[in-house]
Amino acid sequence: MHEASGKHSMTRSIRPPEPHRDGLRPPNLPAELIPRHVALVMDGNGRWAKQRGLPRVEGHKRGEGALFDVIMGAIELGIPYLSAYAFSTENWRRSPDEVRFLMGFNRDVIHRRRDQFHDMGVRVRWAGRRPRLWRSVITELEYAERLTENNSVLTLQFCVNYGGRAEIADAAAAVAADVAAGKLRPDKINEKVFARYLDEPDIPDVDLFVRSSGEQRTSNFLIWQSAYAELVFLDTLFPDFDRRHLWQACEIYASRDRRYGGAKPNPAPGA
Repeated sequence: MHEASGKHSMTRSIRPPEPHRDGLRPPNLPAELIPRHVALVMDGNGRWAKQRGLPRVEGHKRGEGALFDVIMGAIELGIPYLSAYAFSTENWRRSPDEVRFLMGFNRDVIHRRRDQFHDMGVRVRWAGRRPRLWRSVITELEYAERLTENNSVLTLQFCVNYGGRAEIADAAAAVAADVAAGKLRPDKINEKVFARYLDEPDIPDVDLFVRSSGEQRTSNFLIWQSAYAELVFLDTLFPDFDRRHLWQACEIYASRDRRYGGAKPNPAPGA
């Protein structure tokens, strides 16, 4: 059994990711064109189950393996940060039975996978609100954070009870509290200062935002961090997703011209 501290992670051997079942290898992309942070919206579980005449929860169950394969593909390609949208602040609107399932499922996934994450050198972080979230889910997330805190192969940010607007609102409340307490001057507040009040300020901004299932919206996910992200929407329902789809999205990303609001001047006529 692993110690919860993860203190010996730098001296122990790291387990490499399992190869793809078909022996496929990641694309040969230049290091500078590999996204540093990929945000993943795992969409389409319910539709996948419906197409097969199955309960919605069966799609969620199938999605666990899909996510784990994507994680291994991210490690193979050399992506250092991956954020997964596991449960949103809006998901509480679903049926009580599905919410109960998702709470228990998220808890159990972390419990089942935490040792595998640790063995592979994955550092787990949690972003999201505590209120309403099951105490058992919080316990598992916090244990996984402690266990893997010194790992450096990949940082996996689980976004559970997370919403981009909620994160910004909570950060604004914390800023206001520090201003009221005299710890922060209002004229010193800028984007860099504000970002320090977000859930995981040490995780860099999103470079590539990927959504499965064909839907083309960001659904309140990492909206501050994704201000200049490249958006890639793939038609595959998430239970059928694997590392190949991540690699496809990264190839699309590598082909994009990222200008961050700037632009090169157009050449003069006849030049």
